[in-house]
Amino acid sequence: MAQLLLKNGIALIHDESEHVQAVKTDILVEGNRIAKIGGNISSPQAEVIYCTDKIISPGFIDTHHHVWQTQLKGRHADHTLVNYYPTGNFTAKLFTAEDTFWGQLGGCLEMIDCGTTSVADFAHINMSPEHNYKAIAATVAAGMRSVYGFSPNPRLSSTVPFTIDINGLGGHSMPTFDELGKASPWGDGRVTLGLAYDGFPWAPKEYLDMLMAKVDEFGIKVIQTHVLWRPGKPSIPQKIDEHGFLDKRFLTSHSSMSKEDADLYRKRGVHYSSTPSTELQMAMGFPVAAFRHDLGVRDLGSLGVDCHTNNSAFIPGEARIGLQSARAARGEAAAEKGKTPVTVGYTVQEAFNLATIRGAHAMKIEDMAGSIAEGKFADLVIFDANSPSMVCVGVHDPVAAIVLHSSPADVDTVIIDGIVRKRDGRLIDVKLDESAKQVAGKESVSWKDVAMNLIKTRERIQSEAEKIDHKDAERKVMEAFYISADELGDP
Repeated sequence: MAQLLLKNGIALIHDESEHVQAVKTDILVEGNRIAKIGGNISSPQAEVIYCTDKIISPGFIDTHHHVWQTQLKGRHADHTLVNYYPTGNFTAKLFTAEDTFWGQLGGCLEMIDCGTTSVADFAHINMSPEHNYKAIAATVAAGMRSVYGFSPNPRLSSTVPFTIDINGLGGHSMPTFDELGKASPWGDGRVTLGLAYDGFPWAPKEYLDMLMAKVDEFGIKVIQTHVLWRPGKPSIPQKIDEHGFLDKRFLTSHSSMSKEDADLYRKRGVHYSSTPSTELQMAMGFPVAAFRHDLGVRDLGSLGVDCHTNNSAFIPGEARIGLQSARAARGEAAAEKGKTPVTVGYTVQEAFNLATIRGAHAMKIEDMAGSIAEGKFADLVIFDANSPSMVCVGVHDPVAAIVLHSSPADVDTVIIDGIVRKRDGRLIDVKLDESAKQVAGKESVSWKDVAMNLIKTRERIQSEAEKIDHKDAERKVMEAFYISADELGDP
């Protein structure tokens, strides 16, 4: 059995209360598990990774991400949610299955480069069975640990004219779901099937009963759904609960919620993913639910990137933005009362946990991931504590170093399932299985190969996207999602 020995690093170890302590130690990995943690470990057959002046962190866990979208990077820099739907979500219609492979592989490799080892993938690329197969093949090849959220959501039947097929459960969807359910898991168990569906409040009950029967049959542990709450609007979680479906398998994305929703989350054990960059930009409110005392659901929160088309896939960056936004909201609330806070209220430890162990709880893998412990999966990230960004703070407070000072450039090594996927700051070449070889035409690919194919496929996708009447598309998206024109407006 292959062994790795991480020598003399500063490991961030969670105790039984999920408080993080920095411990100078060695870590022995056997196969895909952490076999031993302690000082002066010796193993002659192990490959040694010297970790002096390095911080060893649990791998980061991204609980909401649309991984396939890499070729769309950059187009949403100034977009609201209404702008995003026709230019992002529904642009899946322009992707071939091969485009999807490269987009998914690029998205996975960006996450790995950023130190993410597990992802809840909301895969709304369900244009055909082959699109799903290629996305899964890319995820397996990259080495990610993933819940692949099969997404039978509305999709385009044509781009010109812009025509939405609102019944995402129709056509190939249910047969494909059945095939995937019988084939899961993939990649030696790293990639498992989930469901990512937004139709719970609106689809006919008999359709939902059929869908949930398949969820039960396949033993699916994670059901993802988007939730946006506005005062006076119907509550999506309450609608799902009225159907009798809401339970601990649900993982909602975005953190806006009423007190009534929060109480329901607590009662049903529902976890949620806050995606700070998207929420701040796209008018979803301050991403502070994971930090607010009054809602009582702080321990049910986690973090996601949402769209790496719009922002970095660096989960510590999202932890930073969410933390500082929460601190700002708290300070503003104090200022409105004529007070000046004497404490920040929310700590870097809390933010770090959202990026690690809380994400593991949300994905139902807390027994095997999200923290460094003997017997858990060897999903580890090694930071250079002496980098220009992290020097000194890495010694003084390693958790603060990661949450407030780090960048992807500081990620030296990434290990997933006991396999090194990034070393000395560079991604390792990706070995391909038979399905992936059919796309790439070779046994393995480097990041340079992936980048070249992403640029090439992006050019064709962009040329097709430019034919879309985006104003007409926005109007039809609003109609499909029951958004009236009088609900829109700038301050």
